[in-house]
Amino acid sequence: MFYTPSPSNNQTGFTLIEILVALAVIAIALGALMKASGSHINSISFLKQKTLAHYVAMNEITRLQVEHEWPDIGKTHKSTEMASYEWFWTREVKKVLNPITGKPFDAIRQVTFTIFSDEDRERNLTKLIVYISQQTTKSPAPNN
Repeated sequence: MFYTPSPSNNQTGFTLIEILVALAVIAIALGALMKASGSHINSISFLKQKTLAHYVAMNEITRLQVEHEWPDIGKTHKSTEMASYEWFWTREVKKVLNPITGKPFDAIRQVTFTIFSDEDRERNLTKLIVYISQQTTKSPAPNN
């Protein structure tokens, strides 16, 4: 017994053109997904660099506070190693002016740390501005 289709039977299935269109749609969707994934990976790397650069700036500010260093007015260019990277930074120290008299406060300074990822200091990752005050009296040593 052999089955022979009769002219009245409708054939079901996909044509070659329908399969090619479906494959084209899948290829376009996968291409867009790959592009989005690559963009996401790049942004994660950039955010990691910005976070570490912020930590470098915070560490330098903390070092100023712990060592009771009173920085000189002007710019300083140095570098720091953190998380297996060398971070290049610029510290700019300015006098703070009294808004009423226009005269500078002698015991307050504005310190701006700008952190760069390159030695030429062209790629700025973060900038942190703090105000520090000069301690006029030393705190007493703890009794042991």
